[in-house]
Amino acid sequence: MAAAAARVVLSSAARRRLWGFSESLLIRGAAGRSLYFGENRLRSTQAATQVVLNVPETRVTCLESGLRVASEDSGLSTCTVGLWIDAGSRYENEKNNGTAHFLEHMAFKGTKKRSQLDLELEIENMGAHLNAYTSREQTVYYAKAFSKDLPRAVEILADIIQNSTLGEAEIERERGVILREMQEVETNLQEVVFDYLHATAYQNTALGRTILGPTENIKSISRKDLVDYITTHYKGPRIVLAAAGGVSHDELLDLAKFHFGDSLCTHKGEIPALPPCKFTGSEIRVRDDKMPLAHLAIAVEAVGWAHPDTICLMVANTLIGNWDRSFGGGMNLSSKLAQLTCHGNLCHSFQSFNTSYTDTGLWGLYMVCESSTVADMLHVVQKEWFNSNL
Repeated sequence: MAAAAARVVLSSAARRRLWGFSESLLIRGAAGRSLYFGENRLRSTQAATQVVLNVPETRVTCLESGLRVASEDSGLSTCTVGLWIDAGSRYENEKNNGTAHFLEHMAFKGTKKRSQLDLELEIENMGAHLNAYTSREQTVYYAKAFSKDLPRAVEILADIIQNSTLGEAEIERERGVILREMQEVETNLQEVVFDYLHATAYQNTALGRTILGPTENIKSISRKDLVDYITTHYKGPRIVLAAAGGVSHDELLDLAKFHFGDSLCTHKGEIPALPPCKFTGSEIRVRDDKMPLAHLAIAVEAVGWAHPDTICLMVANTLIGNWDRSFGGGMNLSSKLAQLTCHGNLCHSFQSFNTSYTDTGLWGLYMVCESSTVADMLHVVQKEWFNSNL
């Protein structure tokens, strides 16, 4: 199952097949203007292009601190607003791996202005929803609320990332919570397989480490580690305040200036560069004869978010799709890979995935098979999937 380092490049002809565009396709746009699709280019007036491609308009403003404010106003009575921070597990080292996720857990445990109970009651009384998550490249704090409560939602988000008390008692309590979360993750075989996939695809790099970190790190992370991580990574150029729904960009901009204008400038010092993560073609096999099924993931190196082939890979990922034995359709399924697996009874399920990072990515397939059909399934995948025979 060795996966060689490979870059997926689709020709213009392949892109046309993926998108389903015809050279002579003609549709009518806004105000009766004609929009021609050909060679993946949209030819029309500037007004029609704006109407078709960017509704509602996305507005982005950068503050002096480097913080970017982005919004889309669709005129709804509700909104979602959040802070996207480039401070995930990729920015950690072996000693502090797990700090970003630990910090996410501590965000809602009280600030200098609000206790944990005060925070929970305020969110509940607003009829809002407050949550956070950590990925390999980002830590995200977001709130869903009524549009009229946007100022309070932004103020709460600013409070939890700038004024969290990080109390010792709360740290010890969350240590146990995270260890239990790790046990739950280890029972989810799909999560385990994808962690193994990253470990072998990006060997000896930050992307190869898990988000939760090893057990020994969780047991030893201190308040100083959390504070150091905030002062090192929570800086203006690393943060985007984004909102969508019933949001006025000018109002959001004023809120950002008021709550983040000067405070983010206090975290001085050089902003750490993004650690390079080289893709390595290799494999990991963990054998357990007590398990009735084999769980496999195979991938090639894909591209980062900003690469022009990202959209093509997303479409290809959708065309390959997913399949499960419980699905109907049989040989009439649209995915050729699904037809072959269904006809040959090669697996219990499969799903295609396209995971993108800043400068790299993984494009692949996750499968659950009987041990006796693993070789046949991999043969079909290599023949039909790696050859991009969509």
